[in-house]
Amino acid sequence: MLSASERFSCLVTRQRHKRCVIVAPKAVKIEAVNKVSTWRKIGAVAQVAGKQAGRNRTLNAVMGAARTTARSFGRAAHQLWLEVMGLFFLIMALGFATGTVKEYGKYHSGSAGFSRLAIALCCTLTFAWFGLSSFWRARRKGHRP
Repeated sequence: MLSASERFSCLVTRQRHKRCVIVAPKAVKIEAVNKVSTWRKIGAVAQVAGKQAGRNRTLNAVMGAARTTARSFGRAAHQLWLEVMGLFFLIMALGFATGTVKEYGKYHSGSAGFSRLAIALCCTLTFAWFGLSSFWRARRKGHRP
């Protein structure tokens, strides 16, 4: 425990007046409160602003419209993503199909083994499945209310 003289401190100002204040025993820890990160301050301000904005009917209407618009665009973008990916997978399946036809010709003539034909056929079927299932998922998402 600090003595009374250690807790009582006098400050001298420019006008040569003494101002005496009582200093807390753990005054060093008080300085750490001021060193809050900028992001925490921004977060606190945003939280207060959000609570205040929640009471404004016009802002609530604008935010609701923005959420509805973003949700609509998000659904359309997701459906487009599924269709584009389905197209890429089908194009790759077409490339593997041409390789499968070439490997079948080599296998039929006896110059290549069955394993190469099986690998090419599996790749073709896998990518074709990915492409078709992507289109089916896009169609299912398009019919949802």
